[in-house]
Amino acid sequence: MEDDSRFVEFVAERADALLRYGYALSGSTHDAADLTQEALIRLHRAWSRVRRKEDPESYTKMIMARLHISIWRRRRREQLTWTVPDIPLEDALPFEADQELWQALRELPRKQRTVLVLRFYEQLTDSEIAVLLGISQGTVRSHASLGLSRLRSAIPHVMPTRRRTTL
Repeated sequence: MEDDSRFVEFVAERADALLRYGYALSGSTHDAADLTQEALIRLHRAWSRVRRKEDPESYTKMIMARLHISIWRRRRREQLTWTVPDIPLEDALPFEADQELWQALRELPRKQRTVLVLRFYEQLTDSEIAVLLGISQGTVRSHASLGLSRLRSAIPHVMPTRRRTTL
């Protein structure tokens, strides 16, 4: 019960400062209020541990910063819009001549296929692929090399044998 009263005191004393900090992070009063509220909820769950070992305000600010970054990352990836594009987006189906290549690509092991698609279709660098897949750059290069070798042997008349890629 004493912990709850100290938590209430902390909130009464520092809520406005935390709200201002939330506004500085987000630039929006609504987002600042959401950040502050969520951070205080999480602080309350850890209150007994935080009050004894750490500075509650610093802990709360750290929660708010991490929440803001998490929200920012989600918003950055997903951009919803109400307007319909002027030009319809159509993915072109592979040409009949490319069917053999696509079939050979489907038969590759999952990681090799993923690396090749990210490298050549999405045009990502080895370091970007490594971060995305959670593997080392050496592993990315190894999967790419093995995958290309398998494609070359599966369809030698389509794939050049001496092609070097520099990414």
